[in-house]
Amino acid sequence: MPLGFIGLGVMGTPMAGHLARAGHVVPGWSRSGRNHEAARIAGVQPVTQLQDVFSACRTLVLMLANDEAIDSVLGRNTATFPARVHGRLVINMGTSSAAYSQALDEQIRAAGGRYVEAPVSGSRVQAESAQLVVMLAGEDADVAEASPLLAPLGRQCIACGQVPAALRMKLAVNLYLITLVTALGEAVHFAEHHGIALARFAEVLNAGPMASEVSRIKLDKMIRGDFAVQASITDVLKNSGLVAGAAREAGMHAPLIDASDALFARAQQMGLGGLDMAAVLQAIRGRPPATGGA
Repeated sequence: MPLGFIGLGVMGTPMAGHLARAGHVVPGWSRSGRNHEAARIAGVQPVTQLQDVFSACRTLVLMLANDEAIDSVLGRNTATFPARVHGRLVINMGTSSAAYSQALDEQIRAAGGRYVEAPVSGSRVQAESAQLVVMLAGEDADVAEASPLLAPLGRQCIACGQVPAALRMKLAVNLYLITLVTALGEAVHFAEHHGIALARFAEVLNAGPMASEVSRIKLDKMIRGDFAVQASITDVLKNSGLVAGAAREAGMHAPLIDASDALFARAQQMGLGGLDMAAVLQAIRGRPPATGGA
């Protein structure tokens, strides 16, 4: 059976390609059509009409930017919604609030469909190298069906329980990621102000116990001023807002994510939204990047 993929963006295009290389027939659609040629090269079958994906597929993978895009694709709160989800397994790999995902789950099931949330840990680099970590939540049988379908996308698929447990897990992971990269930017700024050679700073940090795949990649980008996007400031700001909001809803004090959220908001206001999250360094420095930095 064909496996429909909706959302051929920075991450969605390589993800859909991995599914195609695993042997699935993958009709793919995106609103912009910008990556259709890259998707075609990767083995995906891009279509220009969204309805063609629904007509061909009983299982749909969504990798969309936000709640509004998901609602639009599914026709949520319109007369087309029941027909688009009835009898289908909808796998939502985007990041949204737990409340949004839970409400979507309830509506899809009420209309005779099935729903699995499957957010991922990783950005474009991990999507391209099939090294994502996939977190899944839903009914046991649905998760058991979705997990092997998504296995070609990453290093591990981890069942987290019922909806919205996977998104809560993703937000906890993102809290660590976002504050890590923010702290890394402040450490670089500190080193600069104290006349420390950044190449030597990287040598020490990368050799020590605190080094990680993320720290090595983002530190290299900061030192070289290479802010080509892997995970954009705009996307990270969306995620930091979700994390901060979830913390407030739980009645907990979360000073690190609040500070990081403010810095990413500042980077967005500086016009850096389309650059990689490593460009938060520029908000910490208080100046925009050099012309060639992107």
